[in-house]
Amino acid sequence: MVNRSSSRLEFDAAAIYEYPEHLRDWLNGLPALPGVYTFHGESETLPLYIGKSINLRSRVMAHFRTVEEAKMLRQARRITWVTTAGDLGALLLEAQMIKQQQPLFNKRLRHNRQLCSLQLQHNSPQVVYARDLDFSTSPNLFGLFQNRHAALETLRNIADEQRLCHGLLGLENISNGRACFRSALKRCGGACCGRESVADHQMRLLAALERLRLICWPWQGPVGLIETGSHQTQIHVIDHWFYLGSVERLEEAAGLKQVRSGFDHDGYKILCGPLLSGNYPLVPL
Repeated sequence: MVNRSSSRLEFDAAAIYEYPEHLRDWLNGLPALPGVYTFHGESETLPLYIGKSINLRSRVMAHFRTVEEAKMLRQARRITWVTTAGDLGALLLEAQMIKQQQPLFNKRLRHNRQLCSLQLQHNSPQVVYARDLDFSTSPNLFGLFQNRHAALETLRNIADEQRLCHGLLGLENISNGRACFRSALKRCGGACCGRESVADHQMRLLAALERLRLICWPWQGPVGLIETGSHQTQIHVIDHWFYLGSVERLEEAAGLKQVRSGFDHDGYKILCGPLLSGNYPLVPL
């Protein structure tokens, strides 16, 4: 069956699309290098869109051929860009610029208002929030979630996979020694009513949670991660998973004194693998 509504929307978008000739001159200096680019409109302070690529020229030109971006392209008046040593630097700078400048057409990397995690408290997982704890230093945190609902849904999925008791997990109210509802359905191992030991139940819970464990910041202070590309070398300065900025000389790193404003969810996701991989030189600062 043809979706006439969807087809009509696609036709309307194609009908109003015009190649952005007014931006053609801005393509002339775009390099085929990694970096971050910005589409600007009339405003000097509020950009339209910020993106990153390992090939700035190719990526920006792709916008010119995308019918769905006609609205943004019509509003655009100029394009600026910053090159980086590689893809990691581009990822970090893009995330930083989007959060600082709040471009109109970016839908991600904005705010993590309810960012939360699961923490074991008295052997029971509890939802805790980044606004209340420093996730970069707090032990026994598992998973990063956009809200409480997502955290509890993950806990329910673990319970299904491991035949864990909703009562012992705090997902259901039960009386001491009384079987939970899932026990009768053979979906609980029976730690709530003595069919298995609580220790066995906890062992399966901990093994499942371990896959989600957040890694505390393993250094005393900030470190410089060195990324070398074909055209430049950058030192990305990181403190407790928070990206402070990039410099080209080590002595410039001391000037990056930005105060951390809570746990940086995006920084953690981008940096955890590279920082712990051993693939990049690290310099304690």
